[in-house]
Amino acid sequence: MDCGSTYDTLDRRLLDEFQRGFPLTERPFADLAERLQTGEGEVIERLRRLKEEGAVSRVGAVVAPHALGRSTLAALAVPAERLDEIAELVSGYHEVNHNYEREHRFNLWFVVTAEDEDAVAAVLDDIARRTGLEPLDLPLLEPFHLDLGFALQWR
Repeated sequence: MDCGSTYDTLDRRLLDEFQRGFPLTERPFADLAERLQTGEGEVIERLRRLKEEGAVSRVGAVVAPHALGRSTLAALAVPAERLDEIAELVSGYHEVNHNYEREHRFNLWFVVTAEDEDAVAAVLDDIARRTGLEPLDLPLLEPFHLDLGFALQWR
């Protein structure tokens, strides 16, 4: 992401200040707006635009593993010429909250979260059927905390 002049002060505050501590209230965007001294509609529109531009991948909770349902880390060995196609297909599952490319034979990694182990397995099976590629299933053995937030460096 280019952190140059593309984003104004309000965009930057949205991107920096609410990676943690997002309000869990009936109207969280109104609460953000109050803290940012702007309107609720403005916050919603900016987050929509930031998501559309790729500066925000999602707005949602990060829940401790297996606190609600089940999840697994999975990977696919995707031919380079099919990577974009397969990444888009994988991202189309509502059970997949993100995917990313790695420099490895298994080059597309993603997390599947569903109500139970059978539902997770069904998603992996469907991905295998639709892509012709067998997912590597790496279920959680020991949980640990990984802070996914980070301060952005603005020029």
